[in-house]
Amino acid sequence: MVSQIRPGKSHPLGATINPGGVNFSVFSKNCAGVELLLFDHAEADAPSQVYRLDPAVNRTGYYWHIFVSGAGAGQLYGWRVNGESKPEAGLRFDGEKVLLDPYGRGVAVGKNYSRALAARPGSNAHACMKSVVVDPRAYNWEGDQPLKRPISRTVIYEMHVAGFTRHPNSGVSPEKRGTYAGLIEKIPYLQSLGITAVELLPVFQFDAQDAPPGLVNYWGYSPVSFFAPHAAYSSRKDPLGPVDEFRDMVKALHRARIEVILDVVYNHTTENGADGPTLCFRGLENRAYYMLDPADRSKYINFSGCGNTLKANHSIVRRMIIDSLHHWVQLMHVDGFRFDLASILSRDEHGHPLPNPPLLWDIESDPVLAGTKLIAEAWDVGGLYQVGSFLGDFFMEWNGHFRDDARSFWKGDTGMAIRMANRLLGSPDLYGHEEREPEQSVNFVACHDGFTLNDVVSYNEKHNQANGENNRDGSDYNLSWNCGVEGPTEDPAIEALRNRQVKNFLATVLLSIGVPMIGMGDEVRRTQNGNNNAYGQDNETSWFDWSLLEKHADILEFTKKLIELRLSMSLIQRNEQDSSLNELLRDVSVTWHGTRLNRPDWSEHSHSLALTVSSLSRRHLFHIMLNAYWDALEFELPPAPSPTGWKRILDTWLPSPADISPPDFAPVITGSRYRVQPRSLVVLAARQAAK
Repeated sequence: MVSQIRPGKSHPLGATINPGGVNFSVFSKNCAGVELLLFDHAEADAPSQVYRLDPAVNRTGYYWHIFVSGAGAGQLYGWRVNGESKPEAGLRFDGEKVLLDPYGRGVAVGKNYSRALAARPGSNAHACMKSVVVDPRAYNWEGDQPLKRPISRTVIYEMHVAGFTRHPNSGVSPEKRGTYAGLIEKIPYLQSLGITAVELLPVFQFDAQDAPPGLVNYWGYSPVSFFAPHAAYSSRKDPLGPVDEFRDMVKALHRARIEVILDVVYNHTTENGADGPTLCFRGLENRAYYMLDPADRSKYINFSGCGNTLKANHSIVRRMIIDSLHHWVQLMHVDGFRFDLASILSRDEHGHPLPNPPLLWDIESDPVLAGTKLIAEAWDVGGLYQVGSFLGDFFMEWNGHFRDDARSFWKGDTGMAIRMANRLLGSPDLYGHEEREPEQSVNFVACHDGFTLNDVVSYNEKHNQANGENNRDGSDYNLSWNCGVEGPTEDPAIEALRNRQVKNFLATVLLSIGVPMIGMGDEVRRTQNGNNNAYGQDNETSWFDWSLLEKHADILEFTKKLIELRLSMSLIQRNEQDSSLNELLRDVSVTWHGTRLNRPDWSEHSHSLALTVSSLSRRHLFHIMLNAYWDALEFELPPAPSPTGWKRILDTWLPSPADISPPDFAPVITGSRYRVQPRSLVVLAARQAAK
């Protein structure tokens, strides 16, 4: 039985293992009293020990601390914080609620956990989440380190840890389906695909009960801890299992030369709005952690669309975010971060945009994070849209313009030729003025949020009835085209067109300047049956269906060869050097054409374009033709630079395996013209004479 206590220290925050016991420290400025609770196991109905902290002994400044002798790794604990409950003043202390430690490195969630109880008056000690004491250095990394792969040689695969292996046909043993361990078993598939980095949907501990009745929070954009890996993704049931199993996964991916990028949510928490549960931050120091309406501090400012917004540039929150990033890089070995709704991180404590936000500059200049991949989703629900103008020298950006313009071009919208040309070349209209590296743009056509790539070519409208909101949720702006029939069809002509459109999109992403990103299952035409907001669908709607590897083997093979082509041909990739996008475009010497050489058609009704571009190695010349028109078009070809002539390495009209070929085995194209079939993309290559 743990009994001996000492005053403890204010630093480090969280639970820190020291010789003889554990030091606990937590921030709370305006509370009246603090209690530390120890629990024997995740299902415990009540704490086994309660320590009431004496402010004369256990408080330093705004920090409450205590040292508990005999405690160690695996100990479960929580806090109770007493104080005034004056929502109109921004104070929401509730001495009956058990609170997680904001710096807790592990979280235990028992079967009796109840989100509803945390939102109602009364004690929730019998049904609370519990923090876990973790010794973060007690793990054998076996020499592992973050890979630091050059950005120019990065191909990102956005995926959901659980959804990747949860389907019964995954081939993963039942006890490991939907876990970090299950993902490890599927690493050979990722290797065969050729991707170089996985971007994992949120793995910070979140509240799966944060969803409408009948649904669960599947995506995980509802964090309750910024240091702990999500416990439900672990096949191990001991308190320390999720931490070690996550690290097993990272280590295994690194051995396969695959980087790990985390989708991180530092803009809001799962405590939601005024009627939300009291789980952590709200009960510790509501006014410090959240943006509150200055006219009525009982209300939360909601730039996240999820009920609340973190005060990212408040000193306490800013320190927590930086400490969290350090934790995941130094102790969990992750390679990068994609910041959800990153524009929120540029707002001050009242929600106003800052020209020089302290948090973002802290991240940008932090020596621990140097060399870490940083990706911003450069917008928020409050109206900020910063694609092309996000702060700093090192943040890459999810390029929403690329997604929208590629979809519009290939479905045949007018006025898209010039916009598509810009997207192919790294979006110089957005990024050229910044003198930034060519890889600032993360290029994608589909991601977790919205239609899958298959559904972009299979549905004109969203079909979100299963979400229980009468199809009101999800975006109505999809820029999709069903190719003639809404949803599944047995019509071979429509299926052939959809296949071709999928290949067009994949080729557009993987042949454009920037960092390519493809979504989980898009390489095998994974469908969500038209649901473009499947955040609450933890079922076969969202899971990877492994039978598609056989059903759409042609698309899978095309994707593999396309990734191999990108990484081997020097068409896009470059040596790591400080060259800007404009310098790169000058070096590669792009010549634009239409169906006739040197006469690009930028008119409103043009649906085609072509370009001739030299590889950065100067070894190859490429001629790329895009025809989004509904009829075939004859394109004039430039003279080949060598006697061997042009070789056709890609034509999305052709069936597999003729649709893509390695240059050494590609067929030679004779004549001065090439007939590009309707809605097709063609790439020709020729070896250039040595200079």
